[in-house]
Amino acid sequence: MQSLRFHLIPFSLLGILACSEPPMVMVLSPTQVAVQHADDILVIDDTLVKPVLYHNLPHFEELPVEESKAKFIGAVLPAILIAKFKIDSVREEVKALTLKKKWNHKDSALYMAQSERFRAKSTASLLDKMRTHPNSIVLAQAIVESGWGSSRFFQEANNLFGIWSYNTSEPRIAAGKSRNGTRIFLRKYENISESIVDYFETVARAQAYRHFREARKNTNEVTSLVPYLRYYSERRDEYVEQLQTIIRQNDLTRYDGHQLDPAYFIAKTLPK
Repeated sequence: MQSLRFHLIPFSLLGILACSEPPMVMVLSPTQVAVQHADDILVIDDTLVKPVLYHNLPHFEELPVEESKAKFIGAVLPAILIAKFKIDSVREEVKALTLKKKWNHKDSALYMAQSERFRAKSTASLLDKMRTHPNSIVLAQAIVESGWGSSRFFQEANNLFGIWSYNTSEPRIAAGKSRNGTRIFLRKYENISESIVDYFETVARAQAYRHFREARKNTNEVTSLVPYLRYYSERRDEYVEQLQTIIRQNDLTRYDGHQLDPAYFIAKTLPK
């Protein structure tokens, strides 16, 4: 089975359709939209979502409140679904490897790369860490961490979740504050879907979220999962309460059944 390198294919995301001979994949090509006006952002009004990646997003706080919320969700939800598709597709590849009696070099390279990326020491651990969780939780954290898209690190760096940078060689911006006399930097992303992929990987790797990952294996019930995210913020229980309030007041669980519109997928055959 061919190893897929999403970071080398920015406009064509590949997902496994079936582990047949020859292997089949579903190809997704997101539409790239440079926003000139808030009207360019499609409001989500269907459970089947068009795969759109928006660039040059507006200052949502300058819009009327309800329009601001609708446009923010309209921009972020497709990016969430694209990020989940990307991760889930590679996870299906890893699952397919467990059924193969003999791995080739590409199989081994794929497995080792993902194990390192997710800091997993076994196949079972890797598959658990590569799980994703309900859209409503991702939306709620994006809303809280970015202030409904009003934060500077969102506007300047497509960083939805305030993820820090410790690597001087990666794209990043300086935060407006320091901690213990040390300057803080935040990661900068090409688009918000990249930020969401990094968020899922952060939740997958960090020891602080091990109980969340364990609970996620057994349930997708939002009210049961959210309390396990208390260590995402120094505010702990107040943070959990804020997430729960955001989800409830904005009825975010209505988006949990949303998925990418299959009309935008194309079936292709991979070379052996």
